[in-house]
Amino acid sequence: MTPEDALNQIRAHADPERAAGAKAYHKSDRLHLGVANPVLNDLSKSWRQTLDVEARVALADGLWQTDIYEARLAAAKVLTQARLRPDDAAWALIQSWVPTFDSWAIADHACMAGQKRLVAAPERLDQVEAWTQSDHLWTRRAALVITLPWTKQNFPKPDEIAARERILGWAAGYVPDRQWFIQKAIAWWVRELGKHDAPRARAFLDTHGAQMKPFAAKEAAKYLT
Repeated sequence: MTPEDALNQIRAHADPERAAGAKAYHKSDRLHLGVANPVLNDLSKSWRQTLDVEARVALADGLWQTDIYEARLAAAKVLTQARLRPDDAAWALIQSWVPTFDSWAIADHACMAGQKRLVAAPERLDQVEAWTQSDHLWTRRAALVITLPWTKQNFPKPDEIAARERILGWAAGYVPDRQWFIQKAIAWWVRELGKHDAPRARAFLDTHGAQMKPFAAKEAAKYLT
């Protein structure tokens, strides 16, 4: 399976009308093919089932380099799975994508793949922490999106609590940043935490909520009523 073969399979499901609507919605300059997300899910699943890890990483790299919207989503989906051994090359590739993020949809798909690699090797949080100091908006945002799994434990272990507190520290450092996507990312992280650890989410908002943008503070508190 070459990137060209995979792209031809994606193009077979192209819908120009859907593509035009998606391009307008995302305010995108890149090529959109108008392929629905469930189709990309099915295609990427079939590729994962037939390719070894090295081939999956190569396919993901090739699809990403096309800079076609659906191809970049598919690239991320090819690497979105919990069991991936060895995964150093996959993690390196995902990291290489981060500085090229320029939209929330592509970034979020790539971060979903990255979440699996972080959970598999939490020591990689050391690398993610460097993202919080980037001048690139989407890299800073990715540090919170890619660490969302640490919001979800109902009974976290001590190391998971430590990681959660570390990431909340990053979020607190973002509070003075008034950019919408950064405020939205803070809200997303705290909102999800509120589903599983309401007291800690409430404590974060008690300390920082007044300094957040009103829409972000409101969203962060969604599950704290």
